[in-house]
Amino acid sequence: MPDTLAIADLLPDEIEPAVALWEICGLTRPWNEPRADARRALDGATSTILAAHDAAGRLVATTMVGADGHRGWVYYLAVSPDQRGRRHGEAMMRAAEAWLEARGMPKLQLMVRSGNAAVVGFYQAIGYSVEEVVVMSTWFGGGGPSR
Repeated sequence: MPDTLAIADLLPDEIEPAVALWEICGLTRPWNEPRADARRALDGATSTILAAHDAAGRLVATTMVGADGHRGWVYYLAVSPDQRGRRHGEAMMRAAEAWLEARGMPKLQLMVRSGNAAVVGFYQAIGYSVEEVVVMSTWFGGGGPSR
């Protein structure tokens, strides 16, 4: 089992430490402003960011979770590099699953960047499967990566 973690909604004053964790974990991209992502998640009626703190109160893991009315989604699963191997990632995913199940969502989906075999392996090891779908998008207001 993972070390004891206190998992609860991220507090607004923890956005900066969460963004720092996401940056250390390589989750941010220039076209997605992580602070705005965090504020939208915390302000939304159907989303939050779950935060895990160790016994000393240090933020060691996060996951953003939301429900779109049809299924649940997870983003920004991050575990501090010095805390890896302790099953914190699995604990965060189980917390996200519980959050979504409590809101009546029948399914959880997430996206992994193509070529990220290590992350795909992590999710497969905790019971997730690869779906045969293509993700498509469009950006509003000139955002997004260069095409």
